[in-house]
Amino acid sequence: MVYKTEDTRHPLYLGNWKRAIPNIDHDIALDDLDEPHIKRKHAILDKHKNIESLYGIEPSTKYITLFAVSTQIVLAYVFGHYIQSNILLVATAYLVGAFFTSLFGVIIHEVSHNLCFESPFLNRCLGLVVNIGIVFPIFASFRRYHLEHHAYQGVIGRDPDLPLEWEYKLFHTNWFTKTMFLFFYPVMYVVRGAAMKKAPSSWEYINWIWTISTDILIWKVCGARGLLYLFLSLWLGYGLHPGAAHFVQEHFTFFDGQETYSYYGGLNWFLLNIGYHNEHHDFTK
Repeated sequence: MVYKTEDTRHPLYLGNWKRAIPNIDHDIALDDLDEPHIKRKHAILDKHKNIESLYGIEPSTKYITLFAVSTQIVLAYVFGHYIQSNILLVATAYLVGAFFTSLFGVIIHEVSHNLCFESPFLNRCLGLVVNIGIVFPIFASFRRYHLEHHAYQGVIGRDPDLPLEWEYKLFHTNWFTKTMFLFFYPVMYVVRGAAMKKAPSSWEYINWIWTISTDILIWKVCGARGLLYLFLSLWLGYGLHPGAAHFVQEHFTFFDGQETYSYYGGLNWFLLNIGYHNEHHDFTK
């Protein structure tokens, strides 16, 4: 096939570029080659055609979604009406709620790839359901920009997962600035999307209206502390938390020539195998 003879990276499709070293390099690593995953997919299927039999939706995700969202709403109600300890609220948000928020992010990822239902519309509806537990309208924007990330991985100005220039110049130099980067990562994620300067889609408007409405309902039913619990779960679960480690693991370069990484540890059991990121990019639906 053409990709075998013309691309010297075959069959692993690792690049020849060197990763950027903090305090030595002052720019990100660059190369002029296409992303590796489509070609590696074909190279893998040449030898393991049976992988295609594993394609399909996961019907249990919708039940996991209902359980996880319901659990978070119940906890929000408990903290809104019965438990007044701020220390316990923050501790529960970090030790319980943040893990559920990380799970919500994974489910939003799954529905963005239409992996929960055959119908794209039903996947979007499930995205709205899981967004109830996040208190910020994430689902529709994530779906839009994440699919662009797959289409334009590593292309500056097109891949919304790439850090902006001011990000890596401001945060790359020492452990403290990197810690602040991770702490404020929920903001970074929103800023990167805004930097694309695209008009919101109709589903993004629907997501905003839906989430504002559910937030108001949660405020009325669970009280301000209940909504605060969900907000802290979001902030902590997308920041300095084990459940958010995949944001660093997936595409931050740890080895020369490799731009995507997988994690095979125990958190995959709870987070629906989100760590299998090389595999996900190689066989994206």
